Amino acid sequence: MRQLRLSKREITDACALHAVIDQCRVVRIGAVDEAGVFVVPMSFGYDWREVEGPGDVLEFDSEALLEERADVDEDRLEKPDLRPELTLYVHSAKEGRKARAFSRGAQVAIEMDIDLGNIAGDFACAYSRAYRSIMGTGYIEPVDDPWEKRRALTLIMEHLAPDARAEFSPEAVERTGIFRIAVREFTGKERLP
Repeated sequence: MRQLRLSKREITDACALHAVIDQCRVVRIGAVDEAGVFVVPMSFGYDWREVEGPGDVLEFDSEALLEERADVDEDRLEKPDLRPELTLYVHSAKEGRKARAFSRGAQVAIEMDIDLGNIAGDFACAYSRAYRSIMGTGYIEPVDDPWEKRRALTLIMEHLAPDARAEFSPEAVERTGIFRIAVREFTGKERLP
């Protein structure tokens, strides 16, 4: 994970990172296709969980690898620290530039933020903007399994309109493009008033 230039603004607490994601309603996704670089704002749903270890999910790692990653004290294997793991789900039509690029599977960049208003200064260049943000990278791919598509649509609705009914006909699920972003690395940052 890259270090921020101004580490005093970094959000490192998992609960605070989760709160930023939960409060955001739009994720901006940057990708590259044959026409060049593009950024698209999209509504999203997400899965958040905390997993063990400093790198990829450890469910497939051997005991030997776990021991290498853990601090051993008095012949006891300490559990590795928990770290957040984030999966985003977005939806769109199945046609168009975005759908073509996302359907091939690709590395993407993500950004989401919460606007907290102006920061006033004594002169023009001292003015700034208060915010909380998440930036990261990941891998986007299409979701084809009908059960996961329905679950993704439910997560999107729960995030955007928690009080709305989330029922989807099989035809609606079939004709909707659903994409999963396995966010491999992300950081939080804040500038408070």
